Amino acid sequence: MRLSIVDSFTGTPFAGNPAGVVLLDEPADAAWMQSVAAELRHSETAFVEVSGDGPKSLRWFTPTVEVDLCGHATLAAGHVLGGEQVFTTRSGELRTRAAGGWVSMDFPNDPPRPADDDVAVALPGVTVASVARGKWDILVEATDAAQVRQLKPDLDVIAGWDARCVIVTAPGDRDDADFVSRVFGPAVGVPEDPVTGSAHCLLAPFWAAKLGRDKLVGEQASERGGIVRVVVNGDRVTLSGQAVTVVSGELHA
Repeated sequence: MRLSIVDSFTGTPFAGNPAGVVLLDEPADAAWMQSVAAELRHSETAFVEVSGDGPKSLRWFTPTVEVDLCGHATLAAGHVLGGEQVFTTRSGELRTRAAGGWVSMDFPNDPPRPADDDVAVALPGVTVASVARGKWDILVEATDAAQVRQLKPDLDVIAGWDARCVIVTAPGDRDDADFVSRVFGPAVGVPEDPVTGSAHCLLAPFWAAKLGRDKLVGEQASERGGIVRVVVNGDRVTLSGQAVTVVSGELHA
């Protein structure tokens, strides 16, 4: 089986969000895929069935669980396979297109709905402007980017919340980004995700409504960092990013 490690949402090796990509010639057992993801220890590993014609089956695993949607590992798979790809997933049909050094992805829009979760207890130093929920995640708006960058959240508290991840965001503080974010997912085995494509399905409509524009650029301000271009298209969101393959070889297991 062919294995690649790809840094997603970056044009520079050892930045962005690393993902494993395993290309399968036949369906694989879920327990085996979970074991491979645990061995690789990346926030997500993508498993793609590449035999036959038509859409390719795509599944994503963190080191501890299978997830319903993952952006950076989908981008990594699109980068490895190249061209235009159609995937069947737990979140429906997804498409990628690799061209000009970028990979674009057609993902579902995740419109935010106002929420009243008491989040301040886990986010010291953050002045909470608003709280919203999407399909899986809690979105917390801070008043400025410095609060997002300096945040040291209480991950033990966050792990007990009814959410896949907590996204903390604020208006951007650099010329090339409209908003900044960080994403914490201790409940799914990812204390802080370096760059989270699926979170931008929620961030994109949130900031599009606030800023009055459908085309935006997000910066995820983790230690590795990364850039996500977003376009809101009705009930869909186009996410785009660069990617770099840093390892390619064979999986012997």
